Amino acid sequence: MNVAAPQSALLRTVYVLYVVCFFAYLAAPLVAAGMFAFNDSTVPSLPWRGFTLGWFFGDTDPVIGMFHDRRLLRGLTNSLYIGVIVSALSVAAGTCNAFLFERRQFPFKNALYILMIIPLVIPGVILGISILVFASMVANNADRAFGLDLSALRPGTFLVVLGQFSFLTTITSLVIQARLKKFDVSLEEAALNLGASRLKVLATVTMPYLMPALFSAFVVAFLVSFENFNTTLMLVGSDAPLTITMYDRMVKVGSTPVLNAVSFFLMVGSGLLALLSVVVQRDRPSD
Repeated sequence: MNVAAPQSALLRTVYVLYVVCFFAYLAAPLVAAGMFAFNDSTVPSLPWRGFTLGWFFGDTDPVIGMFHDRRLLRGLTNSLYIGVIVSALSVAAGTCNAFLFERRQFPFKNALYILMIIPLVIPGVILGISILVFASMVANNADRAFGLDLSALRPGTFLVVLGQFSFLTTITSLVIQARLKKFDVSLEEAALNLGASRLKVLATVTMPYLMPALFSAFVVAFLVSFENFNTTLMLVGSDAPLTITMYDRMVKVGSTPVLNAVSFFLMVGSGLLALLSVVVQRDRPSD
């Protein structure tokens, strides 16, 4: 018998109500944001004035859809560009970290492991400000001492990538390491005994096993990078990603249905990527 399950009708009813209320609490803001993306009104609020796709595809003022808003599209492009780069770098570094902490013994291993996961508990604003101050200090000293113009260390895309990489690497490392823990090392030993080189074993035995985790880590890193705001806000330059562009639009113009359309687009895209990540990471019978 499952002792954790409610036994009486009253407790069972309370349990069901709690679950329903919990998920309603999570879903209600998303449903509201998505609903107003299709409301034929210039204000994202009730009353409902009819169904429209204008906030996605409209091209005449005042209904300029997200796919005709150059600034939003430029922000979307910047977010995709930054997300792909920082995710690829984070997966590469996370793979190295997973092998390092899972397969090797070295002095101060536990201390370094703790140091690796610290960025997860540091507020994004503090992390962004710290990177900005450090990069500006290096750039200013290089300019004064050697006359070097290190523009890459000024607010811009490079610093955004650097800032996101600093904590996304921790996430990818933990995801990949969790998969590596379950790997049967005897498979590598068998391949080595059959004459395969270590590089061959890595390419044909170990990495194929890690591939679902690598893909999932990439997707998670991409989604976190795409929606990151706090760290990015401190480091962004003229090429602002989508989250910063939406924030700037809201501050200057106020909330408009086109922002709801962007939110709905991102919710659908994020949900599909997350679902794909779950499907890919499911263990196959051969695993």
